[in-house]
Amino acid sequence: MTMRAAVIEVPGRPPLVVDRGPPAPGTGEVLVEVAAAPITPLDVLCATGTSYFGVPQTPYVPGVQGVGTVDGRLVWFPTTAGMRPGDGSMAAVAAVPRDDVVELPAGADPVLVAALGLSAVAAHMALTWRGGLTAGEQVLVLGAGGVVGQAAVQLARTAGARRVIAGARSAAARNRAKQAGADAVVALDTDDVAELAARFETVSDGPVDLVLDPLFGVPAAAAARTLRPGGRLVNLGGSAAETCPIDSSTLRSRSLRLLGYTNNELTPEQRSAALTTVAEQAVRGVLGVAREIVPLTGVAAAWQRQVCGAAAGRIVLTP
Repeated sequence: MTMRAAVIEVPGRPPLVVDRGPPAPGTGEVLVEVAAAPITPLDVLCATGTSYFGVPQTPYVPGVQGVGTVDGRLVWFPTTAGMRPGDGSMAAVAAVPRDDVVELPAGADPVLVAALGLSAVAAHMALTWRGGLTAGEQVLVLGAGGVVGQAAVQLARTAGARRVIAGARSAAARNRAKQAGADAVVALDTDDVAELAARFETVSDGPVDLVLDPLFGVPAAAAARTLRPGGRLVNLGGSAAETCPIDSSTLRSRSLRLLGYTNNELTPEQRSAALTTVAEQAVRGVLGVAREIVPLTGVAAAWQRQVCGAAAGRIVLTP
């Protein structure tokens, strides 16, 4: 008996589709029949061999998360593919620790939950747990055309934010942020901190309370200038730059809080609860994200589009 799987044979190259034997569950593991597996930036980064996890042991099946069924129950599951030896979600069947499986609510769309996944978990926890968002606050979301950003715009709204401002670079990304429900969308197409800060201030209803920042660099420095005294900026990525020109006077004069966030800090219980919240909001129709479905057989071309930033939304592979 064989199954279809995407396999990274050489770090830095797209996966190939092969037929291989199904995995054998280890102690404490269950077999999941995979229904949807997203291609995420983390998958691509790990496969290059240049991440802080090091060069992955090849060949391996990529996919750090997925949605599938266990004994007829729809579940979400994480893996450590590309980070530690072992296979991931981009296959017909995956073996995962039983304790990591999260049962999904009735009516959940496997593709939508897979598209949201850990990106939406990061947005939710960065806003609420790390950022301390409370009802009535004004939120600025950077990188709002990405999956984290789209989710953050919607989750801030459902958490009671009175106004949500979005920043995104391309016209397509700005349109996605607008579709997510942002009250105002700012173009991040300048490296002039003062100019960008002025754009934010023009569309803000007074000082901002909380900035969600997956970009860092110039956008974060400009966003910091919009914060009220004691305002918070939560950074959960560096896709614009690994350094940021925030000036000392802005930090000190406003006594700002600069906070870091990573999903790796979450306990399994926190991750499970957050994923359940994300799935429930998706079922309610108040949380979605731009996505496209690609059959597993098309993984190589889809992977390359993710690498090049040419995907129109989160790419989700299906059997």
